[in-house]
Amino acid sequence: MIDRNAMIKVINKFNGIVGYDVPELGVNRTFYPKESKNISYNELERLSYLPGGESILKDYLEITDENAISELFNIKTEPEYHYSENDVKALLTTGSLDQFLDCLDFAPPVIIDMIKDMAVTLPLNDMAKREAIKNKIGFDVTKAIEIKNTKYDGETENVEENVTHSTRRAAPIKKEETSTTPSGRRYKPITKE
Repeated sequence: MIDRNAMIKVINKFNGIVGYDVPELGVNRTFYPKESKNISYNELERLSYLPGGESILKDYLEITDENAISELFNIKTEPEYHYSENDVKALLTTGSLDQFLDCLDFAPPVIIDMIKDMAVTLPLNDMAKREAIKNKIGFDVTKAIEIKNTKYDGETENVEENVTHSTRRAAPIKKEETSTTPSGRRYKPITKE
C-alpha cells in the first residue's frame, strides 16, 4: 500500500497542454509538453475517480512509479506506456517489425501520436512499418511525407488582375430638380443647396 502523501513523478507525454481539476482538493494543474511534476498519490487517486481522470493518467500523462500505477488502476502497464521520444525513434529506425506491431497494438494514444509525428519528420524509410501504420491506425505516412515535401511555388493569382471592371453602357438618368412638392406628398423633400 502506497502512502497517500508519497510524491510520484508524473510526465506530460502529450505534445500539447494537459490540465485537470480536483475540486475536493482545490487543485487545478496544468502540464506543458514534456513537463514533469511531483504529485501526491492522494491527488492522483482522487483524479482517477473523476470523469476522464483515468484517461488523462493512462493516455496522456505518464506515472513513473509502477506501484502507484498498480494501486490506481489494478493493472500492470505495458512497456509502451513508458516509451520516451528516444524509444519511439529507436523503434522506428532500428526496431523489428514485430516490436513495432506490438507497439501499435498496446501503446496509449499519446505514443501513437508520437509515432505518427516522427514517422513524417524523420522520415520513416521502412515501407513495411509505413504499411503497418496505415493498416493499424489509418494514417498514410507516405502521403504525409509527400505533402510535407511539397514546396509552395509562390504562384498566386493577382486578385486585382482578375477583377472585371464594369463599364457603363448608357448615361445615368439625370435627376430632375423640382421646387414643387410632387402630388401625394405632405411635405416638401429636402434638397441640397
